[in-house]
Amino acid sequence: MAKNPKPSVDKIVKKVNKEIEKTASQIEKLINDAIKQFDTLQNQIQDPVKKLLREIDDLREREIKRFNDELERRLGEFHELQDTILERLGLASKKAEAAPVKVAKVVKKAPAKASGGAKKKPASPKTAAKQPAAKAAKTINKSDLTQVKGIGPATAKKMQDLGINSIDQIANPSAAEKDKLQAFAKMKGFSDWSGEAKKLL
Repeated sequence: MAKNPKPSVDKIVKKVNKEIEKTASQIEKLINDAIKQFDTLQNQIQDPVKKLLREIDDLREREIKRFNDELERRLGEFHELQDTILERLGLASKKAEAAPVKVAKVVKKAPAKASGGAKKKPASPKTAAKQPAAKAAKTINKSDLTQVKGIGPATAKKMQDLGINSIDQIANPSAAEKDKLQAFAKMKGFSDWSGEAKKLL
């Protein structure tokens, strides 16, 4: 009679072990399912976040470029205004010096046309004094675009970036150069640039 309880205890232990294993298996499955759902949710969150970050970077770059372009344009306008003010005050350097030379050149040619082929008179001392100035006009630095009235340093730099490197190209532009110059059509005094450039040549 004393031996009967022992088999019953073994059965109970085995049954408990099976229940524990079954429960552990269910828990492991639940954990694996939760991990899969977490990975899926993480991917779903990461893609929109990455897209948003890219859009923010693009927007930032566009705004920085727009700001730099606007700043450069304003600086160009400021320099041109500064040049205009200096010119009106008689303090402009190259432009103010070039103006008398052009006048001397025109005055010198006028008598020759009116003479109707008559022999040229000997140059007076005054005329001889003006001749070096006329030669100086022929040797102007054609690559200095700021000599053209209305073109400041900032605008000159932009024009050089587009391939406009000589006053000749402004005075007598080719079809391609005209297209490039149209980028400055909205600037003050643009319509006079060609005429001003021709006066320097």
